Amino acid sequence: MPYLIVHGHFYQPLRENPWTSNVDPELDAAPFHDWNERIHDECYAPNTAVRIQAANGSELIVNNYANISFDFGPTLLSWLERQHPATYSSIIAADAESSTRFNGHGNAIAQAYNHAILPLCNERDRVTQIRWGLADFRYRFRREPESMWLPETACNDDVLDSLIDHGLRFVILAPQQARRIRDSNKASWQELTESTVDTSIPYRRYHRDGSRKSLAIFFYDRDIAHAIAFAKALSSTELLAERMAGGMGSGEMVNVATDGESYGHHHKFGDLGLAHLLETAAPARGFRASNYGEYLDRHPAAVEVEIVNGPAGEGSSWSCIHGVGRWTSDCGCHTGGGAGWNQAWRKPLREALDFLRDEAAAAFAATRGELFIDPWAARDESIKLILDQFESRELFLSCHAPRQLNREQELSALAFLEMQRNALLMFTSCGWFFNDIGGLEPIQILKYACRVIELMRELKLPSPRQRFLEILAKAKSNQPEFGNGADIYRRFVEPTNPSFDRTRETLAPVTA
Repeated sequence: MPYLIVHGHFYQPLRENPWTSNVDPELDAAPFHDWNERIHDECYAPNTAVRIQAANGSELIVNNYANISFDFGPTLLSWLERQHPATYSSIIAADAESSTRFNGHGNAIAQAYNHAILPLCNERDRVTQIRWGLADFRYRFRREPESMWLPETACNDDVLDSLIDHGLRFVILAPQQARRIRDSNKASWQELTESTVDTSIPYRRYHRDGSRKSLAIFFYDRDIAHAIAFAKALSSTELLAERMAGGMGSGEMVNVATDGESYGHHHKFGDLGLAHLLETAAPARGFRASNYGEYLDRHPAAVEVEIVNGPAGEGSSWSCIHGVGRWTSDCGCHTGGGAGWNQAWRKPLREALDFLRDEAAAAFAATRGELFIDPWAARDESIKLILDQFESRELFLSCHAPRQLNREQELSALAFLEMQRNALLMFTSCGWFFNDIGGLEPIQILKYACRVIELMRELKLPSPRQRFLEILAKAKSNQPEFGNGADIYRRFVEPTNPSFDRTRETLAPVTA
């Protein structure tokens, strides 16, 4: 019996105002308050209880999360836990149910914490993104994760080595990210193209340190995934199941990965189609729904693989044919916009945020021996303070401070950690994905930058604001009325801080 594994990547960027912790109204999500609420209503909640008719004519209520492999963004799960606890509980329960059904392997996998493009992170930030994502998973699902979803499936060899170092068992990538393979007898390497990757078997990728530590890589079936995500293939699940059965490779598995929002938000009734596919149409074609962990138990990876590292080794991804250019340059990938629009703003936006990150990092590193024994270890472990607001701050600091801190020092230490949290959030991938720096997503990541600058001022550190704005001014909007990134920052970002004092900051225009 062949296996069918459908993976859903469920994610929305963190939308909370950094100062109020509330999601501000988003008018284009009307009639809902914001996009989180709209997508919850169209997708996240409906997938917990889908009514379909079984083959025998009876009615079934299906929790789709119990039938598919899935990951949820940690920041999205945090929002769901607060705003929609019933949906949140159904997601957690689905993982527990699937663990029982699939021989101890739950459907849920972890995700890098706030959807940063990991190959573009420096090593320190990449490690924190992974460790925070793993800690969030353990906190919510009460078990060890077997895998981590890489945002945009973006990776290079450094990222894969990090995943192996953290004990992960497998990862899911796009077929165009496979470079070459060789079988277990160490035969010569065979070069691959997207169309020659056999997606019906897992592959093994060894750590570059020669230790023989490894993880498995599953390359999803891109044609079927594309049909589900963009060609409304779920409108006829019988035809889709027939296509899956006819496209089997040399292995015993069909696996697809798509954005989870395909199932109800991008495609109305997508949740219904998914439930019918996995409960009725696919079993009728002989498929057994499963997940990657269970499949690996029965079909260990035997063929060695190397991945595509992209231009200059910066990485490859599922959503940019230029590697990871979508998050660094005017590569040509975009989501629309007017005639003549460009994305040249991406490069200076990243340069400005890199500058601010490095300034904040240098100040944080200087707390060694004064506020923290090891600032970076404290940052990695501070995820427990984010996950549990009742976690004792005093006890945490007593474990990480070189000596007993007075109250003023404790507040400074916590402010430094909050500064670092926002510095990480600045690199949420959505800020670069779309077509203009004046969009909702770039403005959101600039809010985190603004919070970093404010915290540096509160800590009586030299302000990086002026130089930050000088770099940001090089990011020109495609909409003349928005001006440049510095204009957008001053007009749409700083005023969202309820305590922003215009008289404290210079109002002189900043130009590139």
